[in-house]
Amino acid sequence: MTIQFSTKNFPQADLQSAKHIKSGLKSLLAQSTDCLVLGYSKLDFESFAGNKNAKAKSGVLHELDALLGGSLTHAKLLGELEGVQGSTCLLKSGPTWSATAIKAKRVLLLNVGDQHDSSDMGLSAFAKVARGGLKTLSGGVIENAIWFAPSLSSTKSAQSIANEVRLTIQYAGDQAYRFGVRQPSMKFKAKDKADAFKHLIIASNDASAKEIKLAVEEGAALVEGMNLAKDLGNLPPNVCTPTYLGKTAQGLSKKTQLKVEVLGLKQIEALGMGSFLSVAKGSETPPQFIVMRHQGGKAGEAPIVLVGKGITFDTGGISLKPGEAMDEMKYDMCGAASVIGTMYATALMKLKKNVIGVIPTCENMPSGKATRPGDIVKSMSGQTIEILNTDAEGRLILCDALTYVERFKPKAVIDIATLTGACVIALGHVHSGLFSDDDNLVTALTKAGHDSLDTVWRLPLDAAYHEQLKSNFADVANIGGRPAGSVTAACFLSRFTEKYKWAHLDIAGTAWKSGAAKGATGRPVPLLVNFLLEQK
Repeated sequence: MTIQFSTKNFPQADLQSAKHIKSGLKSLLAQSTDCLVLGYSKLDFESFAGNKNAKAKSGVLHELDALLGGSLTHAKLLGELEGVQGSTCLLKSGPTWSATAIKAKRVLLLNVGDQHDSSDMGLSAFAKVARGGLKTLSGGVIENAIWFAPSLSSTKSAQSIANEVRLTIQYAGDQAYRFGVRQPSMKFKAKDKADAFKHLIIASNDASAKEIKLAVEEGAALVEGMNLAKDLGNLPPNVCTPTYLGKTAQGLSKKTQLKVEVLGLKQIEALGMGSFLSVAKGSETPPQFIVMRHQGGKAGEAPIVLVGKGITFDTGGISLKPGEAMDEMKYDMCGAASVIGTMYATALMKLKKNVIGVIPTCENMPSGKATRPGDIVKSMSGQTIEILNTDAEGRLILCDALTYVERFKPKAVIDIATLTGACVIALGHVHSGLFSDDDNLVTALTKAGHDSLDTVWRLPLDAAYHEQLKSNFADVANIGGRPAGSVTAACFLSRFTEKYKWAHLDIAGTAWKSGAAKGATGRPVPLLVNFLLEQK
């Protein structure tokens, strides 16, 4: 399912100003909604609880309690209204509420913590608040809610509020995602149950209305991109083939202004992509090379290029993987999925930048035609590669794509790939691995990760690691042994990126979850979208 997001403005609703609190609350409570969501601070609570040392100027809880006929006082006595950051208190309409003046059926109060004591309580802390509120809204009978964003903000900065709004929408969409609802043909007998919660209205006041409206539009587009990336990752490999990815990309060109070109086997051969083709040759399913263009910037403006690894199923080839959990190798195309999702979000936002998505996609299968360990192939760049392990295939398809994108004279290139298990060992499932020699690009990607809580951690690219990739028989070997496996994989890719600014994201630990929560995460679509939004 997809949640609908919209905005509503309450010009004089300023719950931080004693002058406007009562009128602001009245206007908010008069809205017909299943639930009105408001924030309160630690000092608001202390003032309401009668703490003599409280210096809070705002009497938001006092005023709200009076309007709701003592409901907050009752909740406090029951221990339901707390002073702990992230705590929630859901109030339901009752006989003490004025039926004529109050149309909201419920009021959800969220404790945002010490917002008056700090200019920035941090997005991580806000995330805890937002998730708590969204969890209360979902999974029950609530169908719609009004979320008054300024009352939940840590500062009076409209931009800070907008960042929090975008994050709230990102989490709302993430929480609402149900694969069985979006893809009902996959679960005939036991479809996933759709959440009743369908519409989130982000409310603002005059001080933040413009920024919030834009943030809602951006957040809604981000959710669409994440949903698409998750769908592609979660679909079984007999459905989500290279051909399916190509058709999906072409389908987006009919819904947006994206221009999409899909190259087939003959065209790939004509380009001299011997490295890419060495991975595809073992499969009966033909490879595809997808190019997606968003021309939102000025003509001739250097584009940002995103390159996504699209191995729709990875057996390891002749270097066959163990059978246990091999089904999860359908997620080896999550780099491609994130690029397609990001390009879709970019097009929906009508971003005023030139962005190009490039996706080499194929299967890595064992057969009589498959590449063998010890084979030497020639890449599009002219460099020869000794393939010591056919399960190190992602770098083999990416290197030709990284050579191909030179023709665009890019401003920067970012490749995204579920590349190495070594990155999972190094960083677990928290951060995506970030590799780049360009400090400005690293700074921008790190900031975008912080702003979306889709975080990265920089790992080295020292020249000394290239020693592990030396071959006696070719220009380079495709693996460098077990030590620093994610680093040597990135070093391999760097040999094909010398003509532009480049960064590599290893998302092997962040693109999907295993176990009971098994499924694609949609990462790093939030990171990439925020990066593009922040580019000048």
